[in-house]
Amino acid sequence: MNDLLDIQHIAFELASEKYALKISDVYEIIRLQQISPTHNSKFFLEGVINLSGKVIPVVNLHKRFKLIECARTKETRIIVVKSREEMIGIIVDKVDSVIQFNDIQPTPKVVAGIDGEYFEGIGITGNGVISLLKIDVVLHD
Repeated sequence: MNDLLDIQHIAFELASEKYALKISDVYEIIRLQQISPTHNSKFFLEGVINLSGKVIPVVNLHKRFKLIECARTKETRIIVVKSREEMIGIIVDKVDSVIQFNDIQPTPKVVAGIDGEYFEGIGITGNGVISLLKIDVVLHD
């Protein structure tokens, strides 16, 4: 856990909850764009986008975590991450900021109704708690 304290994270919102990813996992943050649907066995795969000539799959985290789908707004973003040598986009409601935590606590069995296996820990900030995603576990069953 302590090695996570030295790392910067990107904080974002999803269904009114705050989450974060290690900045080293983030390739790019882009505005929401047209997503071409694909037929895929993963229920949470929204489709694909073209990013600088590369086809990038896009995951809907609302579906992945079985959350209520929020309306997409001008603040909705796609965070493009690198996971297991693959570029994957994840749709988030809003990107907040770059943050570094003073304290990170172990993950409980369930975080905001989501299985704790998807998280590295709970980051403590002056404004509350932020759940730290294990992006490889979230994106790959």
